[in-house]
Amino acid sequence: MGNREDLLAGARRCLEEKGYLRTTVRDIATAAHVSMAAIGYHFGSREALLNQALFAALDEWSGAVGGLAGEGESPEERYADMWDRKVRNFGELRWLWIANVEAFVHAQSSPELLAALAAGQRAARPQLAALLRGVPESEVAAADARGIGSVQMALMTGVMVQALTDPEHAPNGREIASGLRELADLVENGKDAG
Repeated sequence: MGNREDLLAGARRCLEEKGYLRTTVRDIATAAHVSMAAIGYHFGSREALLNQALFAALDEWSGAVGGLAGEGESPEERYADMWDRKVRNFGELRWLWIANVEAFVHAQSSPELLAALAAGQRAARPQLAALLRGVPESEVAAADARGIGSVQMALMTGVMVQALTDPEHAPNGREIASGLRELADLVENGKDAG
């Protein structure tokens, strides 16, 4: 590998071991076995390198999401199973999700990172809607991307934070499916949600 690839691999190791916010230029250079100056030469900054390494890890995860699709006889069973798999995945790739949250926090003072994260969310909405509808992304209506895709993304973020904060008490797939059904009933029947 060349210095650029070594730096990306080193940044990934640092994200796994130290997270986004605690990783320094020295940490990355040490992990990559290259000089600190190589980071500026190849990426311009520590942030740009960490962002690229994080986005590559998220793309890698996204490519494997098909493996997180649910199994079961009914749509509700498949949805609940998908959530059980996602909750396990949040624990198995804890470093990735913590680094993602840390990047979000850092993005509040980094317009470039904020724009990249926002673009990623815009791209993910139709992907999530397509996965849930069981159709190619090209067949997803804009309303589905904004509705189903946005709600699924909100659920993913919320469940991820719960799973990272209190793994033993994070909701399981059946609880999520049941909760969604109850919420839909509240909305549909106009009951006071309090």
